[in-house]
Amino acid sequence: MKIALLGGTFNPLHIGHCMLADTVITELGYDKVLFIPTFIPPHKQLNTKVTPEQRLAMLRKFCDSAVIDGKRIFEAEDCEIKRGGVSYTYDTLKYVCDNYELDQKPAFIMGQEVAAQFDKWYQSEKIVEIADLIIAKRHPDNNGIDVKGFANTPSGDYAADYEDQSLLDNFPYKVTILENPVFPVSSTEIRSRIANKKGFRYLVPDAVFSYICENNLYGFTK
Repeated sequence: MKIALLGGTFNPLHIGHCMLADTVITELGYDKVLFIPTFIPPHKQLNTKVTPEQRLAMLRKFCDSAVIDGKRIFEAEDCEIKRGGVSYTYDTLKYVCDNYELDQKPAFIMGQEVAAQFDKWYQSEKIVEIADLIIAKRHPDNNGIDVKGFANTPSGDYAADYEDQSLLDNFPYKVTILENPVFPVSSTEIRSRIANKKGFRYLVPDAVFSYICENNLYGFTK
């Protein structure tokens, strides 16, 4: 099986994530994309009271709803939440290599804003030995929405998202640059919209919207 990994906080999962995964399946010929929610991200402090288990539940709801002709092309993998502690990509890739039937190296999908800081990642040189890298385009705009108070805080020597992407000009490893549609949406903006009673209905998949409403996440009230 040809598998690609899409990691992140998914706080919450939005249509940009979904379209990115679909593009990898459709245009790069992967059989399945694993959505892997972090437990504790190494590069930022989460600004939310939503639990890892709730983020995982939203992913599972979406993946269950995305079955096409009986085929499951998306799967929510809970290895990082089960492992606990800081979630390192290298450990997750080793887990996937040991626990999935693979025809070739798994691929790891990353946005251009985090790829620019790949040199700071734990075991980055070993990551490229056991996985292929796919870099996706991202959109830094928040559509004029005030996201102060909703943004995550960078940890350690990591920069904020989109602060410096110049390193991509001389990325030292072989990568596939994905020509994916770029949606001007972010999880930060969605959290702000929900808390401020603004529309967000069509920025997330139906299953995620229902879960947010049913569980009153991110300050949602009916």
